[in-house]
Parts: sequence; structure tokens; C-alpha cells
Amino acid sequence: MTPENTTARHAVATRPARRMEHFVADVSETPLQATDRVKDEAAPLSLWGEAWKNLRKQPLFLISAFLILVVVAVSLFPALFSPIDPTSEACQLANSDAGPVAGHPLGFTQQGCDVYARVIFGTRSSVTVGLFTTIGVLLIGCILGAVAGYYGGWVDSILARINDIFFALPLILGAIVLMQLPMFRTNRTVWTLVLILVVFGWPQIARITRGAVIEVRNADFVTAARSLGVSKFGALMRHVLPNSLAPIIVVATISLGTFIVAESTLSFLGIGLPPSVMSWGNDIQAAQSSLRSNPMPLLYPAIALSITVLSFIMLGDALRDALDPKARKR
Repeated sequence: MTPENTTARHAVATRPARRMEHFVADVSETPLQATDRVKDEAAPLSLWGEAWKNLRKQPLFLISAFLILVVVAVSLFPALFSPIDPTSEACQLANSDAGPVAGHPLGFTQQGCDVYARVIFGTRSSVTVGLFTTIGVLLIGCILGAVAGYYGGWVDSILARINDIFFALPLILGAIVLMQLPMFRTNRTVWTLVLILVVFGWPQIARITRGAVIEVRNADFVTAARSLGVSKFGALMRHVLPNSLAPIIVVATISLGTFIVAESTLSFLGIGLPPSVMSWGNDIQAAQSSLRSNPMPLLYPAIALSITVLSFIMLGDALRDALDPKARKR
């Protein structure tokens, strides 16, 4: 190595290192302090609290909830929405197929009945059938599905086969067959129709409940409850079933609209509610004879039926997005 190279390397080694200056902004001058701030004192939201927080921001939920509230209010207090009571005021044939006039905004039917009043007062029967059918279906389906899914074994096998038998029977076709029996044909009321729809409508809820219970029954909190001495039935009622309600509520909400459609279909076929009971299905059935000359008496109850069913379907979709983290829209 030459003396020149040795001198150069020595000069580089003895040269003082240059300090790198780092510029760090003050935390108070950046928005990170507000962004990363966490409220330690706030309690964590539960599943239902988180769902309600998300639902309040969804236009789909707000619109469907508003429409359902209007339908429920009309069914409970129809006299507030219609000055005419079609149950006490007889139809006048002089107004047969007449158009809208003052006090009768939707015109008249072929029998001279006010269309608007019949649509308003017919809401109660259709909504009552759908609501109480859903309640009955939930009671039977949740009990059988929860027992089958939680206990398993031969209990699950027997209840699953019974579920398959009823699940294979179409709802409308089964209701048509039962409504032709003498005991039901001579006693066609709202409660008769509710009973028949419950008989054929519970298998879907039972299957959903069974699957949800099977998914939850082996969770850690259920095992911990059992290790602390909680009985199997107590663990089912206190821990398993409450944590399985999310898919059940979604399916029940959509099914309510389905049962309203089933009532209207059976009434349209002439085997549902009797003609003396005002419902949307009966009004559609009565107006089909004058469809070409005056379609409005058929159109308005059909619109009311479609809006009501669509509202429950939209509400079910909104609940599904809020209660199911996997299906939640980001």
C-alpha cells in the first residue's frame, strides 16, 4: 500500500461524522391526537347496540321503518285516515265504477263502494294475518329448532325428519288443501287462516334456528357457563338462544311479508277470508271482473300490498347487513 493511500484512509477515518438532523412535529400541531383518541371510559357496544348504530345511518332502514310504521298506524286506527267507514255505510250502486270525486279520491268499485276507504280498512285484516302468523311460526320454529340443534342425537334426528316432511309441502298448496276441509270451509276467519299458515310456515324458522344454535352451542362462554354449574336448559335459554336471534329475526321479518302475500293469494282464489271481511286480497278478487273497464279498484289495493311487502323485505335486508358482520356493507 502506498503512503498516499494510507494518508487518505487515515484522513477519512479521523473525519468527524456529520450529524443528521431530524425534524419531528409537535403532537399538538398534528390531527393525530384527535384521530387516535379513544374514550377509555365508554363501555363497548353490544351486538344490538352496534347494529342500532349502523341502522340509524342506513337510508334503506329509515325508509322501510317509516313505511311499516305508517302501515301499522293505518291498521290500528283506520278511522283516523278515512272519514268513511265502509263497515257501517252501505255501497251505492249509483256510484258504480265512478271516478274520483270530492271526498272519494280513488273512485268507486263496481258495487259502488269507496275504494280509498276499503283499502284503508282492509289493511287491518292483511296485517293481522301476517303478524300473528309470524308470531306463531316463531314460537313453534324456535322451540323445535333450538331443542334439535342444542341436544342433538336422536332428538335432532326425529325433529329433523319431521321438519323435512313439512318443509316439502308448499305453503300455498297445503293451505288450499286444508281450507277445503269442512271444518275450515264453513268457518273461514282471520284466526283460521293464521292457524293454517302456521302449520305450514314453521319449518323454515326451525331450520334457521337449528343452524344458529349449532354454531353457538360450542362457544367458549357456553362452556364456561356449563363449568360453573349452569344446567343444559339454563345455558340454552340464557346464553345460546339469545346469541342465535340475529338470523332468526331477519328471516322472520321477511317471512311476515310472505304471509301477507299468502293471505291475499288465498283470498284472491276465494278460499281465504270470506267476502264479508275486508282485505286487500278480497278487493283484488272482486275487482278482476271489471279490470278492462275500470282497473283502478284493482290497482290501488295491489299497490298497497306491494308497498307493505316491499317494506318488510327492505327491513329484513337492512337488519341482515347490521346484524351479520360478514354481510355488512363497508
